Amino acid sequence: MVKLENGMASIIKVFHKYSGQNCTLRKADLKALINHEMNHFIKKIKDKKILNQLFTDLDQNGDLEIDFKEFVALIAMVTSACHDIFNQTHKH
Repeated sequence: MVKLENGMASIIKVFHKYSGQNCTLRKADLKALINHEMNHFIKKIKDKKILNQLFTDLDQNGDLEIDFKEFVALIAMVTSACHDIFNQTHKH
């Protein structure tokens, strides 16, 4: 696989590492995933209010679980924000 495909496979593997057999993330799962797998791009989540707000924002269908499609929205938002930061850094 090439770099982009490896990245996509990594996203899928990480999601399944935390989502278990149901293939969905609950709040505790999402918090653990972010704190262990994304802590260089997102501050560790310590505040319950922040976790609740993030979870609500991601849970588009309101089923109190984050499925893979909803999780990909988080990945897209964080990647876009990082791109903006990296792009500004390279311009200066």
